[in-house]
Amino acid sequence: MMEKKIHKKYIKSQFYKIFNQIGDEGASGLGSALANCINLSNLTLNLSDNQIGAIGASGLGSALANCINLSNLRLDLSSNQIGAIGASGLGSALANCINLSNLTLRLGSYYRIILNSPIFKQYTAYQWYALARLLRLSRLYRLACFWKVFFKIGDDGASGLGSALANCINLSNLTLQLSSNQIGANGASGLVAGLTNCINLSNLTLGLSENQIGAIGASGLGSALTNCINLSNLTLGLSWNEIGDEGASGLGSALANCINLSNLTLDLSYNQIGAEGASGLVAGLANCVNLSNLKLKLQQKQFICFGL
Repeated sequence: MMEKKIHKKYIKSQFYKIFNQIGDEGASGLGSALANCINLSNLTLNLSDNQIGAIGASGLGSALANCINLSNLRLDLSSNQIGAIGASGLGSALANCINLSNLTLRLGSYYRIILNSPIFKQYTAYQWYALARLLRLSRLYRLACFWKVFFKIGDDGASGLGSALANCINLSNLTLQLSSNQIGANGASGLVAGLTNCINLSNLTLGLSENQIGAIGASGLGSALTNCINLSNLTLGLSWNEIGDEGASGLGSALANCINLSNLTLDLSYNQIGAEGASGLVAGLANCVNLSNLKLKLQQKQFICFGL
């Protein structure tokens, strides 16, 4: 039934927002129908909360791989039950979309149930494997990944993601939301280190709030970003990371070496940053010679007093 409704070979753009319980059969059927749209280039699919499992996710991905002209894809499969096998199957299938250049992917789950289950650890590993497969698409120039999860990817997952991103040599726009993932100093540095191969990266939004990167991680993150020589627009969300005065000053000093940085949005709220750290941060940013727009958030539980 769904296939008959969507059977339009010359359609180029589609948007679907479905909040029902279509399950595996519906997801696979939807994909099969869309596969007939041979000229489809732009697709937005919001399938969150639809009781889609591994079979449905893999089937959807396999069908979309037949959309040979697909270049822009926004896919939301959050709050389903695609599991380890489904995530891997989805990633492997979409990796065959050879013309895909713009990808927005939402695979996060907000369930807090059975957090310590070994299944969730396996699930996380396969999610990252699936994403790594997708990132072999060197044609990608725009990627947005929203991944706020409660079963924690940690340092290994963050570093692995960075290594995968290194394959995206044409990437110019990147959005990563990885808050609440138990990422520490090594993970943050490893994540950004992978971006040094993305020589065309000019726009970066990185959300790492509510992790544990600390002072060392903040400084290391800033130092790694200096290697992104074409970076001009940067948004960093680093609230609740125990960065402190040392980390704030180190981050400012490092960002001063981002010579092409023109627009910076920086959230360092709730990081135990006092007057010394705030002064050091701003002193460093003052050396960003091309910086024209700055949004700085330093909300704290205590006042920061500057000596005049």
